[in-house]
Amino acid sequence: MKIAKDSVVRFHYTVSEVGQAPIETSKDREPLAILIGHGNIIPGLETAMMEHEAGDSFGADVGAAEAYGERREGMTQRVPKKHFGNQRLVPGEQVVLQTNFGPRAVTIAKVGMSVVDVDLNHPMAGKDLHFDVEIVEVREASAEELEHGHVHGEGGHHH
Repeated sequence: MKIAKDSVVRFHYTVSEVGQAPIETSKDREPLAILIGHGNIIPGLETAMMEHEAGDSFGADVGAAEAYGERREGMTQRVPKKHFGNQRLVPGEQVVLQTNFGPRAVTIAKVGMSVVDVDLNHPMAGKDLHFDVEIVEVREASAEELEHGHVHGEGGHHH
């Protein structure tokens, strides 16, 4: 069965910046399970998976615009230092900040006496990425999965 819209795909991936060492891999844990065509992964990776089937392994280069978007200027925010608790704050480091909209990964831009400037761009924004992908399983989504817009069960979403 070839991957198409509304397929459920279980896959392993390794991601790196083009020409760099791997940043993250799923090889040491369960494969990721996603519902294709519902915005559950970055668009460029989803496009690269189309027409593949279980057992396929392939590499895909995904430009920044089709990955986490281009870096946007003016995305810096000044946050009182107390919001970071006792974390050691180093410029260029990523930390998770609790916001009104839930946890958000930010990059420390500058540390002052009582305030911290953080960059709200996604840490991978503006980066061209390379994925090595191994398709483990392809199946049709259930009616419930389609209704909910995500995978249930192994490697997916649990209610």
